[in-house]
Parts: sequence; structure tokens; C-alpha cells
Amino acid sequence: MKPHILEAIAGKDNPNIPALHPGDSVSVHVRIKEGTKERVQEFKGTVIRMRRGENSACFTVRRVASHSIGVERTFLMRSPRIEKVELLRSAIVRRAKLYYLRTLTGKKARLKERRNK
Repeated sequence: MKPHILEAIAGKDNPNIPALHPGDSVSVHVRIKEGTKERVQEFKGTVIRMRRGENSACFTVRRVASHSIGVERTFLMRSPRIEKVELLRSAIVRRAKLYYLRTLTGKKARLKERRNK
């Protein structure tokens, strides 16, 4: 396609989402609509996947819920439903997709923190 057509179709960037990388621990605040009411729900976890692209860019966040059940949720980068994303900590990882964390539990599932000097 021609570049000017792609620019016309592209959605607007969400300014509330910082630059994310796999291994980052984030807190995603999402607006949820229930009937006529709207509320903000927080989802804390580790970014295990980043998918690049124009309109289809997304990131997947994984957390361990009660009774050690893993919950993964995928968020669109350009979604207006995302209120804000807080970057809690970054980790040193050597892979782009951290699917191996799905099989690990306890201390084995920890990632080494990246400290900025």
C-alpha cells in the first residue's frame, strides 16, 4: 500500500504507555465497562511478549493468580481503554518471547533486575 493510505488508517498512539520490553514488571490500569458504570481495574504482571506493528501492536502480561494459576492478558498498544501503564521494574532477559516462564514456578520464575546507573 502507499504510505499516505497507511497513515490515514493508522490509529493514534496512546501517550499513557511508556516504552516496554519483555521482562518488565508493569501495572496496567484498564477501564472496564459494566452496564452503565465504568471503573478502572489494575493488572500487575510481567511482560512476556511484545508484538510490533502499526495498528496490531500489542503486549502480553502474565501474572500468577490465587492457587498458583497463571493468567495472561493481551493489551493493544493503541487502545483508548488503557488508562495508564506504570513500569515497576525492568529485568535482564536474553529472549524476545518469555514463554518459558509458563512452566516455571516459585524462585525459578524470578528474573534478575536491571539496575540503571
